[in-house]
Amino acid sequence: MPLLDTGTISFEYGEFAAVYTSVFESGNAGQRANRQFPVTRRANLREIGIMAKEPRQTSGYGVDKPLVLVGLMGAGKSCIGRRLASALGLEFIDADAEIEAAAGCSIEDIFERHGETAFRDGERRVIARLLDQPAHVLATGGGSFMDPETRALIKTSAISIWLRADLPLLVKRTARRNNRPLLKRGDPAQILERLMKERYPVYAEADITVDSQDGPPEVTVERTRAAIESYLNGTAAKS
Repeated sequence: MPLLDTGTISFEYGEFAAVYTSVFESGNAGQRANRQFPVTRRANLREIGIMAKEPRQTSGYGVDKPLVLVGLMGAGKSCIGRRLASALGLEFIDADAEIEAAAGCSIEDIFERHGETAFRDGERRVIARLLDQPAHVLATGGGSFMDPETRALIKTSAISIWLRADLPLLVKRTARRNNRPLLKRGDPAQILERLMKERYPVYAEADITVDSQDGPPEVTVERTRAAIESYLNGTAAKS
């Protein structure tokens, strides 16, 4: 079927950029052509004004806005997020993966080539785009909620959930991977302890707090699901 229209949007920061492209197919007015371009990733058409916003998706638990997981690296945001999304019937999105797709390189490469400031700028833009999408579960990087602009947007557009973990658990989990740029600047345990002191008071502003513990992830998923239900019912969501 012939293409009817095209649209592109550029995501640029530092020295790198990505172009998002989408098309319509004639005879399918208002529908997105599900095509993948080799040098780009498919755009969110709402960003470039080609189509109206989609209705908010609602889960079986009455969630009608994004659920944003915040917390330090190693807290389990991606692991818990995937399982939570499945339990709630929502899509799971990893903000770090979206940033890498937009930048065309890994987060570690962004830090090495362009510095943390460039990374935070791109992170802010990507999260703002994701928060404009229908209800989903979004796992964010450890520093994203520390950005005042991003934090304010999350507060107005989403339900934030802090996965709180103690230092020994964070050290244990982060030791499994060697691609944490912030932990390559010294002793990981000392860095994590410093980040806890800096960030935990800010993470505490999240709508919901759930303790991430060592053990089967399903336990934390159930605790999180129950905390969301309590929050939606207007009862306490801090634990």
